[in-house]
Amino acid sequence: MKWMKSEGYVSQRDGGYWVGDTRVSLDSIVYAFLNGQTAESIAQSFPLLTLEQVYGAIAFYLAHRAAIDLYLHEGRLEYERLREANRRADPAFYQKLLDARQRQP
Repeated sequence: MKWMKSEGYVSQRDGGYWVGDTRVSLDSIVYAFLNGQTAESIAQSFPLLTLEQVYGAIAFYLAHRAAIDLYLHEGRLEYERLREANRRADPAFYQKLLDARQRQP
């Protein structure tokens, strides 16, 4: 039997990790997996992906867990840094958002 060489399930481009050539980030798959979702439920949440791609992305994460966990941690830190900078730049806008949230039931 002749075996086909499998395609890479995860690609690194534009400073991030993506599932194959899609626009689905590895981050979204990993966070769903870490929140206890099964590969099947993740595939249902991302109809663009096949179940094989989801399993491949999870396998990639597990094989490179330390590096991907560091990447995710750095991403969270950058998000918090940018969020805080935006709050300082326009505090009135963020106060309006806070007021609107507090008025919701």
